[in-house]
Amino acid sequence: MKNQEVTMNKLISLVAILLFFSCETEKTIDYAIISGKLENSNVKSVKLIGFELEKEISINDVDNSFSDTLYLDGPAYFDLQFGRTYATIYLKNGDELNITADTEDFDKTIRYSGDGSKKNQYLTAKSFDEKKLRPPMPELYSLDEQAFKNILKDIELSHLKLLEDASIMDTDFIALEKDNLKYESFLFMNDYEAAHRYFSNQPEFKVSSSFFPEDFKSMTFDNEAIYSKTNIYRSLARNALLKNIYQKLGDNPELATVNALEILEDIKIPALKNDILKSLQGTLISPTTANLDSFFDYFIANTASEEDKATLVNQYENAKRLMKGQPSPQFVNYENHKGGETSLSDLRGKYVYIDVWATWCGPCIKEIPSLKEVEKKYHNKNIEFVSTSIDQSKDHDTWVQMVTDKNLGGVQLLADNAGQSKFVQDYDIQGIPHFVLIDPEGNIISADAPRPSDPRLIELFEKLDI
Repeated sequence: MKNQEVTMNKLISLVAILLFFSCETEKTIDYAIISGKLENSNVKSVKLIGFELEKEISINDVDNSFSDTLYLDGPAYFDLQFGRTYATIYLKNGDELNITADTEDFDKTIRYSGDGSKKNQYLTAKSFDEKKLRPPMPELYSLDEQAFKNILKDIELSHLKLLEDASIMDTDFIALEKDNLKYESFLFMNDYEAAHRYFSNQPEFKVSSSFFPEDFKSMTFDNEAIYSKTNIYRSLARNALLKNIYQKLGDNPELATVNALEILEDIKIPALKNDILKSLQGTLISPTTANLDSFFDYFIANTASEEDKATLVNQYENAKRLMKGQPSPQFVNYENHKGGETSLSDLRGKYVYIDVWATWCGPCIKEIPSLKEVEKKYHNKNIEFVSTSIDQSKDHDTWVQMVTDKNLGGVQLLADNAGQSKFVQDYDIQGIPHFVLIDPEGNIISADAPRPSDPRLIELFEKLDI
């Protein structure tokens, strides 16, 4: 009996020792492994893009394989980009995710295996489901409020069914994805008013008081953990807050004041505040902003990164150079559709309204009827209407034909180096259509003038007594 007791004590001691060493050697895995292989690919790398992360992973030239170890701050959604193609994936530390695809038919051939595969298979199925159920944007945003909301609800319910059927064991992912599906609907709803105005040609349209659900209206955007995990929540937070700020700023940049930015002080997520600041800089550090110096001082005081400060200073200096009363940048010897060449200096003595556009630009073409109306109204007045195309040289014939087919009036010019033309660069034009108004002495009136469809353009012309 005594021997049995000794043996039992030894056994208990041995088990205790084994458990001790087991606990000592077992460590939390603080990395994820992503690997894969692409067929028929000519890209040299894949990019993984997420919250404060952008990682480029080289592709092996011999067998088109790739692999990398990622030390993640936490689980999150990422965009995985293969050239112009991308997929949304979900990763957390401990995953070993393998991806294969044929780039000639990426959507139908992408496959996942390894730890984390079921979650990403669901995300791929969700993407297909979205494409099947959601109408094209013009059709979707032209719908009335109830029909629009019905489609969003149908999509959300269909995605929830896919999630339920995916046999995913990760309860944290399931909870996050359910929230994410709701945020996706909210994001579309937040864009509805502006998009419906555009696609339904109802510039005065406003959503009804009951359009937004109460759980959207009550969102405070103070969940830093979710902000770091999902781009949908980040976009929703940025868009909702920017919408509020722009309403306070108003439509007239000459009346905008720094007081409209007081709402930024209430933002609880530092990264969100920084993202909002960067977005506002593109709008407010502008030559059309009357209180430019005040906004610049505010942004400098609230910008921590020296690199971001340098960018801000450069943007500010460009804006000062293009403010009202400054000499306009010049274009020289642009091809004229009617023959010969035209320079901006040839038009000295008249006001000059310049439309920077291209034949491939849908919003540019949408402005043509309004531009024709303005030209007709101011025919024989002291103003020249100049349309400067930034089409590439290979599209020269397309430009010639469109000007003829659409019977475009005014002075029709082709820029000498497309979007890289010195005039376009000097005016720091980031997108088209873009409009500029110059006085008879060749000085800038507005480096970002109202577009023809905007009633403020005629108001400006009347103020100038053109």
